[in-house]
Amino acid sequence: MSAGEARQRAARQAGIKVEWTDVAGTPRVVDDAALDAILEALGAQPREADEALPALLTAVTGQTLEIPGSAAAEAQWIDEKGEARAAARTRDGAWQVPDAPGYWQWRQRGRLQAVAIAPARAWYPDPTPGPRDWGMVAQVYSLRATGDGGIGDSAGCLPWLSRMAREGGGALALSPLHAPMPVGPGFSPYSPSDRAWLDPLQASPMQVFGDAAEAVRLADPDLDARLRTLEQNAQIDWPAAAAAKWQWIARLPAWLQTHQPERWQRIESELRDAGQPLQEWSRETAALWHDSAGHQAFAQWLARRAWREVQQVARGRGMRIGLIADLAVGFDAAGVEARRSRGAVMPGLELGAPPDAFNPNGQAWGITGYAPAALKAAGYAPFIALLRAVMADRGGIRIDHILGLQRLWVLPRGEQSGAGAYLQYPFDDLLNLLVLESWRHRCVVIGEDLGVVPPGIRERLAARGVLGMDVLAFSRDEDGFVPPGRWRTGAVAMTSTHDLPPVAGWLAGHDIQWRQRLGWIDEAATRDARAEREVQVAELAALARETGVATGQAQTDALALTARSPAVLALLPLEDALALDEQPNLPGTVDSHPNWRRRLPPVVDESAVSTRLRAFAAARTRPGDAG
Repeated sequence: MSAGEARQRAARQAGIKVEWTDVAGTPRVVDDAALDAILEALGAQPREADEALPALLTAVTGQTLEIPGSAAAEAQWIDEKGEARAAARTRDGAWQVPDAPGYWQWRQRGRLQAVAIAPARAWYPDPTPGPRDWGMVAQVYSLRATGDGGIGDSAGCLPWLSRMAREGGGALALSPLHAPMPVGPGFSPYSPSDRAWLDPLQASPMQVFGDAAEAVRLADPDLDARLRTLEQNAQIDWPAAAAAKWQWIARLPAWLQTHQPERWQRIESELRDAGQPLQEWSRETAALWHDSAGHQAFAQWLARRAWREVQQVARGRGMRIGLIADLAVGFDAAGVEARRSRGAVMPGLELGAPPDAFNPNGQAWGITGYAPAALKAAGYAPFIALLRAVMADRGGIRIDHILGLQRLWVLPRGEQSGAGAYLQYPFDDLLNLLVLESWRHRCVVIGEDLGVVPPGIRERLAARGVLGMDVLAFSRDEDGFVPPGRWRTGAVAMTSTHDLPPVAGWLAGHDIQWRQRLGWIDEAATRDARAEREVQVAELAALARETGVATGQAQTDALALTARSPAVLALLPLEDALALDEQPNLPGTVDSHPNWRRRLPPVVDESAVSTRLRAFAAARTRPGDAG
């Protein structure tokens, strides 16, 4: 076997796609140097096909399953309660799976095979005769609430839940709340330490402890003054605000022990009940943060309590979905999730995106993920545990870059994005597990399916009840903006995302200004971009007239067009509810744009917000435009 043949064979066994198609439809081939580097990072060598029986098989109710190595003898299905039923075999040798979703054991003689059986579709609330569902999207860190310490937190969600409830909204989608790495100037919610645990900095001490939290602040005038100053800032000073807020949280236990000992005893009891997982996570995180494990455990208790209360408030106000969590695609290779699952992690590789029309150099995200072969060998245990953690106390989950269930662009750490390749993942198994956990948790699933999308994946996700994302700015074809009636039913309609300018900013060309300011485009290109934007704005106005939603206010018309989509759910970012013009994040920048630092205005024009929410809700009551 030649060196080239051995390389190709190793790549196939590792799941590396040697050939791929770029965003322009041009076939590409991964060069040998990149392939060798990725194989070395994966630790992949040419080998015979793995004959070991799978740790976990997955299937769908109503279908059959081939079980490797099964004999013609009688077999049984054992459910999660230990109850057995006879297993029926089809003429072609496959096994009819049980009609009840869950985690089963197939038993034949002395052999047990674990099988996860998913329902046909992910969970979604039963349809109602009233308006189609709608909600809002909040960048949690940007919210404002009394005593938030300069970083938006759970308490900042409560006024927005009230505003939505008055107009019939049913969901509030949140930015990622994953446990972070030690905070520095370049904070990103999409580069966490551990996705299965929460960020205490975005949980409100004031919400959970009220007067007790305020008393701790007032006991130290210097700390209180620093927190008050940070709370007034238009942008988050992450290092300063994190340090002050951690200091505040750390002093709460001692105050409670002294002034509210019975309350503290109840908290201690709940911390003990959390058991070994919390203890181990707290120790690992304390080592990472150079902190005490006890402090980290209490802070995690605070975060869980705060967000559980917010979800209870949402459900108490009649919201059909409530909070929607955001699951980042990966995690920091030096963080706790990587340490906990080190056998399944790709420490030498980072995730990213290949070059495309928007990023000619591609993207390197600085995060890593799970190796597909190791994940499969572990019976997908890390993936299942992650889904359960993120879905807990939530009514929905948004999966960032859901295309990663099928493939991820990986590159050796520190290399340019063009030195990468697509790594194939066991899509069917991961999708079955996602749908099963959605059903068990009664949790809506949204998949961010934007960017370079492999053929057929949107249709496969939709067939399983996983909602895609239709964004106004991207809903275009060769004739201009697509009429809202032609948007997908099995998707979430959105005016914008955190990586795009809000509607007001798009209308005014703020994103074009930023590209010019950063030197990405010269004056000639800026003029061309502005001329093209004027045409697009005119096209949007014409569509609003054709659809019957025109008001003469371009911002209002854009919101109404999005709301008129037949999508089962429409989400309005808070930036659009407030008619802001700057986007939360500008992809491709780190320090040159205030990514993940902008705070919402300290004063909200309640009348204007109510008018926009009322109009958005009203547009959801009408049938989608058939045009």
